[in-house]
Amino acid sequence: MRDTFKLRCFTILCLTSFRTIAISLDSLTATQSLTNDQTLVSPGQVFELGFFDPGNSRWYLGIWYKNIPDKTVVWVANKDSPLSNSSGTFKIGDHGNIVVVDQAGSISWSSNQTQAVNPVVQLLDSGNLVVRETNENDPEKYLWQSFDYPTDTLLADMKLGWDLDTGFDRYITSWKSTEDPSTGDYSFKLDFRGFAEIFLWNKQTPIYRSGPWNGIRFSGVPEMEPLNGLNFNFVMDQHEVSYSFSIANASLISRLIVNATGNLQRFIWIESSQVWNLYWYAPKDQCDSYRECGPYGICDTDLSPVCSCMKGFAPKNLQAWNLRDGSDGCVRNTSLGCESDKFLQLKNMKLPETTTAFVDKTLSLKECKEMCLKNCSCTAYASYQINNGGQGCVTWSSELMDMRVYPEGGGQDLYVRLAASELDDGGSVSSGSGSDKLIMVIGITVGIVVLLLGLTICFVWKRNELQRIWKGKTEQKGLRERSQDLLLNEVVISSKKEYSGERNMDDLELPLLDFDTIATATDNFSDENKLGQGGFGCVYKGRLVEDQDIAVKRLSKNSGQGTEEFMNEVRLIARLQHINLVRLLGCCIEMDEKMLIYEYMENKSLDSILFNKEKCSLLNWPRRFNIICGIARGLLYLHQDSRFRIIHRDLKASNILLDAEMNPKISDFGMARIFGRDQVEANTRRVVGTYGYMSPEYAMDGLFSVKSDVFSFGVLVLEVISGKKNRGFYYANNELNLLGHAWKLWRGGNGLELIDSSLDDLYSASELMRCIQVGLLCVQERAEDRPTMSTVVLMLSSETATMPQPKQPGFCLGRNPAESSSSCSKQEESCTVNNVTVTMLDGR
Repeated sequence: MRDTFKLRCFTILCLTSFRTIAISLDSLTATQSLTNDQTLVSPGQVFELGFFDPGNSRWYLGIWYKNIPDKTVVWVANKDSPLSNSSGTFKIGDHGNIVVVDQAGSISWSSNQTQAVNPVVQLLDSGNLVVRETNENDPEKYLWQSFDYPTDTLLADMKLGWDLDTGFDRYITSWKSTEDPSTGDYSFKLDFRGFAEIFLWNKQTPIYRSGPWNGIRFSGVPEMEPLNGLNFNFVMDQHEVSYSFSIANASLISRLIVNATGNLQRFIWIESSQVWNLYWYAPKDQCDSYRECGPYGICDTDLSPVCSCMKGFAPKNLQAWNLRDGSDGCVRNTSLGCESDKFLQLKNMKLPETTTAFVDKTLSLKECKEMCLKNCSCTAYASYQINNGGQGCVTWSSELMDMRVYPEGGGQDLYVRLAASELDDGGSVSSGSGSDKLIMVIGITVGIVVLLLGLTICFVWKRNELQRIWKGKTEQKGLRERSQDLLLNEVVISSKKEYSGERNMDDLELPLLDFDTIATATDNFSDENKLGQGGFGCVYKGRLVEDQDIAVKRLSKNSGQGTEEFMNEVRLIARLQHINLVRLLGCCIEMDEKMLIYEYMENKSLDSILFNKEKCSLLNWPRRFNIICGIARGLLYLHQDSRFRIIHRDLKASNILLDAEMNPKISDFGMARIFGRDQVEANTRRVVGTYGYMSPEYAMDGLFSVKSDVFSFGVLVLEVISGKKNRGFYYANNELNLLGHAWKLWRGGNGLELIDSSLDDLYSASELMRCIQVGLLCVQERAEDRPTMSTVVLMLSSETATMPQPKQPGFCLGRNPAESSSSCSKQEESCTVNNVTVTMLDGR
């Protein structure tokens, strides 16, 4: 009996010892678990995983360095759901995922990978915790990995950035405090738009920018050099945009963190002294503060004050500038002249913010200059990469923001567009003979006298004209004063001769053209020049004396689009600059006339071709796909990339104009509204829009947001694919409109039947189905289910992006058989019933 007891004790001891040995290894199987007094250790004894208490009497599952005395945690699983005591367990769950459970067996945290057959979890020497199939032959084929879900630390070979195939974003986020690993306020995220760069954010506010990758380092990190085997990697292709670092020297240990106080820090472990040495940090000085010197301002820590304006610019707010507040930036001294402009070379520069920049990797620097010069909206250019003698091209078409200059050897060359007069040699007096100088002085003096005399004559003539008009048209005083006061307050008005294309927001000059000029350009508004007509009035084609084609929108006196909408459009569109937004060239306010002058669009509006049986064949599938993507990029600019967040509120086919190459441009901002950056939605008692394009929450409750525009975009996508209008389209005895019809085909697996019959067979079925899915995702009934435009652009641009399945669309308003009367005539464009205004979908 005693021998039996001894045998049982020996057996229990052996089993217990075996369990301890198993747990001390680097892996867990489905039959094993990890408790508070046990850890996993990577094969090379580099990292350790287990439960820990950072000092706040809460318990977390984390990974730390095994052989560094001062416990340095690099990853936390349940950072936002800690355990209240040490009785936690880590194991593989019932569905093949890994879980942390508390003492009661409730799940505190779990991974999100799909069902696994025979999973094993392993801690690698890289610090990566991975889940994979036990019998998987590919050692790097993971079902899940902690490197995809970093906390506050970036380790070697861990990627920061985007997987464009899946739409997955990896970024690091600070702890709330040194004793609280929960999600803090600061995050370090890669923005892949334009020319990718990384931003440090304080909640929703950027506070530091790395600058773009120039082939060697980030433009804003001149000290970024390889160190004893520490190498930096940046990948930007169709599959991913990511940054990482690697270590070739096994004795080197380095980590990059974002700490709880909002600093980026790179540490190097010094083995001899057993300390973490701070090797690099940011922000490190005043010039690292995001947009410290505003638009076109340059920050230089060797100057006092640190902000200065480049040649050709002056402080916008001189009083604040003198008080060392440069946040308002600089404005141009001289307006641009497009093809006559020149470029100022700035050396050792941190490139301006590049999220809206254009990149062409194939162009030389000379070709880049030529392309920028031909594009009147191009404000600057630079090399895409500076290694191997320089290659590629980057151009900017908006304000140049967040620039700084470095000492010799840092940064790179930037070429900024200036008016030719700012850079001409004649702008400064060169040395010469005394007679030459005398002739020059006399010439300048005579020129000044003639100029002053001419200005005096013009002033007297203009004053007399204004007095005559004032006396003859006093009944229009209120409108004229209100209109011109608003324009003068918000837009700097110049004569049309001084106008030379798009300008940055702070240097915008919108010409105020007189009525006679417009009448001459349109042949006195002849019927031959009429492009279209609606309830607002007529649109005419015209040509200015400079041989520039224009489109003139002339509002009728009894137009439904009144002074408020007119002013709204002037105020908004004059400040917007994007290739997919129509350009406003000027306006005319003279007595009872209100006119807007736009760039001329050769192919008129999208609806005039898309819904025309004789013309719709002009829109093959590549052109339709380009139109869909162009509208998406224009909306993304309005919602996210412009200085103001703008809700269009009347996006429809007739408000999409097409240029000579069938490129789309969003127009008609009379109903648009400006949102604050933190504003989510607004409510209005005056609902404006168009039947068939209005989202349910807007049409029924007056709630509008960026998701209202997303709904309208989704309708447009389905219309472009099908060639059919949503309003007026009925299927199966008036039961379904276009949205319902598309939804029915999609659910039945027959989505390709939606395609316009006028299209040939030269289209990609997968691309078409992706567009239908995007369209249906955008018209979902609940606003929160719809994607943002940034997600839409990502889904459209990636063939392998993972997209959710759409839910039932919101069936927006449409005509029904009972509609037999209306309070408005056929020629009216808008109808108002109980403070709800809708725009009729009639051609212009």
